[in-house]
Amino acid sequence: MARDFAPGQTATLWVYDLATDAAREVLTSSTLLFEAPNWMSDGSALVVNGGGRLFWAPTGATPGDAELTEIDLGGIPEINNDHVLAPDGSTVYVSAQDGHLYAIPLDGSGPRQVSRDHGDFRHYLHGVSRDGSTLAYIGLSWEGEQRVTNVYLLPLGGSEIQLTDDGFQDDGAEFGPGPDGAEWVYFNSERAGGVAGHAQLFRMRPDGASVTQLTHDERVNWFPHPSPDGAHVVYVSYPPGTEGHPENIADVRIRLTTPAGGTGRELVTVFGGQGAMNVGSWAPNSSAFAYVSYSEV
Repeated sequence: MARDFAPGQTATLWVYDLATDAAREVLTSSTLLFEAPNWMSDGSALVVNGGGRLFWAPTGATPGDAELTEIDLGGIPEINNDHVLAPDGSTVYVSAQDGHLYAIPLDGSGPRQVSRDHGDFRHYLHGVSRDGSTLAYIGLSWEGEQRVTNVYLLPLGGSEIQLTDDGFQDDGAEFGPGPDGAEWVYFNSERAGGVAGHAQLFRMRPDGASVTQLTHDERVNWFPHPSPDGAHVVYVSYPPGTEGHPENIADVRIRLTTPAGGTGRELVTVFGGQGAMNVGSWAPNSSAFAYVSYSEV
């Protein structure tokens, strides 16, 4: 079921420019709770989800004039806020409420399911490799009443590869350059503290080796998004003790660090959390990123 506003609430889409160290408003809505911006590969538009559907908004419009235009999903089930764009801009990959991943060609040629049935198992998409050949996602399964999440890769047209297998909650698996310039998989996990409410950021090789912790602080750090040029990692930071990545939380901070790690520099504080920046939202040239804030309730 798609998320909806609390009474009187609004959603605002922002673009944060690193050169000016300031955010500018793109659009605000009181009728559609939109989430999780991606950037089109040509830099002209942002893609967001809302109401189980997908939309795009031009990045250059004057606030108040920008409008959301719906993207035809071809009749697949409602989607959630986990979606990514192929590096060449031809396709958007989405996670649907039926637990599967779908490819949506933007030429209108029709969707196709890219994940396979694995019984009581759900796919939550977060990343795509730089060559467009492989998706990174979180697989959710159950062991009795225990909810289990792990990091997986899906070579398109191939079989899934499980990278983690432990009892800790993992999320936000996303490809990006490491300090060495090679491609790594970034993710957040509760493995450092061993208890819920203490997620930190990590990266590992695409074969699951060399797991490296990037943040070591008291806050709950979630959804690392490495910039295309390999210079930065932007992420969402919750107050200490927050379990999961809930909505409508005060003092949610957007921070900036590097692929080498370290405590992030705080850029903005928003109300919300869930939906603010669930997926990679960097501009193609790494000069800016997008996020969503919500008015307080």
